Amino acid sequence: MNLTEVLLESRLVAIVRGISRESAQAAGQGMTDGGIRLMEVTLNTADAHDIIADWRARHEGKAYIGAGTVLNVQMAKEAVAAGAQFLVSPNVDLSVIEYAVEHGVEIWPGAMTPTEIVAAYEAGAKVVKLFPMASLGIPYLREIKAPLNHIPLLVTGGATLDNIADYYTAGAAAVGLGSALLPREALAAGNDEQIAACTRAFVEIAKIEG
Repeated sequence: MNLTEVLLESRLVAIVRGISRESAQAAGQGMTDGGIRLMEVTLNTADAHDIIADWRARHEGKAYIGAGTVLNVQMAKEAVAAGAQFLVSPNVDLSVIEYAVEHGVEIWPGAMTPTEIVAAYEAGAKVVKLFPMASLGIPYLREIKAPLNHIPLLVTGGATLDNIADYYTAGAAAVGLGSALLPREALAAGNDEQIAACTRAFVEIAKIEG
């Protein structure tokens, strides 16, 4: 399966950071039950590789599992060895993009400026992550898309149920979601049903806006 196609169809990526391996069980179950098809755990999370392996075993056929905060080629190799099916980074590292392209692993590198976005795209990234969106804001996304409308952007940071529709309207091909998908009380209680309900709300908006 071409995961870029999955991304552009589902228009959402779940991003999990700083979560325990135990909590990741409820998080993964809730998000997949809610309809998320792409789940990313950042590599600066303790036990990230174990969580990736756990999620692959538990959710094979329902969701695709990736690694985030991939900062160098060694991290990329270790993530893929753990089972990561796609890679995401907060920056443009051409060597990481080259490794991913050569090994047939989808990579969505993070960029902020037009120069970075174009460089990542020309290096082989089919989708570029616009980050940090919470600081850049909707007007920035709209302005960036005007000259770069041929480059699909995965917009990450600051999305909520109240504003995610605005992200799509401004030109986001997909949106990365973090804490908005995982209410703190639900995570603490291991309440996968509440997480699923929260996730389902975002999935429905993504379908409508699609």
